[in-house]
Amino acid sequence: MHIALIGVSGRVGSRLLAELLRRGHHVTGIARNAAMVAAQPRLVLKNADANQPAQLAPLLEGHDAVVSAMKFASTDAAALIAAVKQAGAQRLAVVGGAGSLEVAPGQALIDAPDFPAAYKPEAEAGRRFLDMLRKEPQLDWTFLSPSAEFAPGDRTGTFRLGGDRLLTDANGRSWISMEDFAIAMADELETPRHSRQRFTVGY
Repeated sequence: MHIALIGVSGRVGSRLLAELLRRGHHVTGIARNAAMVAAQPRLVLKNADANQPAQLAPLLEGHDAVVSAMKFASTDAAALIAAVKQAGAQRLAVVGGAGSLEVAPGQALIDAPDFPAAYKPEAEAGRRFLDMLRKEPQLDWTFLSPSAEFAPGDRTGTFRLGGDRLLTDANGRSWISMEDFAIAMADELETPRHSRQRFTVGY
């Protein structure tokens, strides 16, 4: 597949890149400063501001899918969606957040009393992005939310998938490594099972 990866230089983006290249895909890596990423076979690097559709859209043309690994708080969701549609790309996969996952019927994690205030702006922006996608009539989108703890770690290949509910393990911990998250995202790109849906991954 030919995949455009926006945010290729970030912590999640770099792990998605490694997983996609490992599987033999061709990747166009997009960032404001793509020179931060080392050149590799089957990788084309491009500089662009994802909040500028006129700048971004031409770089997305001709790809089988677009993946956004951008931070929500610094992303203009409407502009990004517009660029994907302008480019004629039919699939958009988004690295989501855990804040909008449910911890009880009708209650999102972000609305829990002990949700860290420092993470709220990013989580709120992520929830708005998801709401915008759910109202988008034309785009084939997927929003993959990680578990509550989301950090670099091991690539185990062993994890669970869920829907809109936060996943926890037998000890009540909600966590996933960025490496295993990348596996789940690459699996979804290769074999779509969550068209126009949000899903989650955790141990």
